[in-house]
Amino acid sequence: MRALRYLVLAGLIGAAVTAQADPVTYKLDPGHTNVLFSWNHFGFSNPTANLGLGEGTLVFDEKDAAKSSVEVTLPLANLDSHLTKLDEHLKKPDFFDADKFPTVTFKSTKVQSLGGGKYKVTGDLTVHGVTKPVVLDAKLNKSGVHPMLKVQTVGFDATTTVKRSDFGMGAYVPNVSDEIKIRITTEASVPKAD
Repeated sequence: MRALRYLVLAGLIGAAVTAQADPVTYKLDPGHTNVLFSWNHFGFSNPTANLGLGEGTLVFDEKDAAKSSVEVTLPLANLDSHLTKLDEHLKKPDFFDADKFPTVTFKSTKVQSLGGGKYKVTGDLTVHGVTKPVVLDAKLNKSGVHPMLKVQTVGFDATTTVKRSDFGMGAYVPNVSDEIKIRITTEASVPKAD
C-alpha cells in the first residue's frame, strides 16, 4: 500500500513538474504596463510619452523560450505626454497620423533566452502603417503567484531603439531626433476562470 501511495505521489509530482514546463498564457495588465518612448528635442531636452496598452497576450515558457511569444495592441488614443497640446501634435499627420493609423502593434516572431532571466525578443512592429522588424532586450523581473490576485504572474522590463523615419515619420529630423528610445515595463497574469 505504501509503495502504491509513493507511485501515485511520484506521478502527481511528475505531472505538476511537466505542467509547469509547458507554455503558460498570460494577459498583460494595462494598469501595470508602460510603453515609454523618448526623443531628443533640438539638443535641449529629452521628452517622454507613454503609449499605454490596449491589450496584450504573453505566452511564456520558462524552460523553453522558443515556445514563448507576445502580441500587443497600443491604441494611440491612450498616448500621454502629460501635455495636451503635444499629445494633439503627436497624433497629427506630422507624426503618428492617428486618425488614419489608430494603433501601434507588436507581434513577436522569435524569443531567445540569453540566460540569467534575460531574453532577446524579435518581432514585427507596426507604426504609421509600416511594419519593420525590431529586437527587444527583455529581462524577467519576477515570476510567481501575485499576492493580491492569487494567480500566476510574470513581470518584464524591455528596451529597444528605433528610427522613426523607418516608419515614414521623419518630420523635423535631425532637429527632433530620428532615434527613438523605447522602454517597457509590464505585468501579466494568468486570467482567472469565469
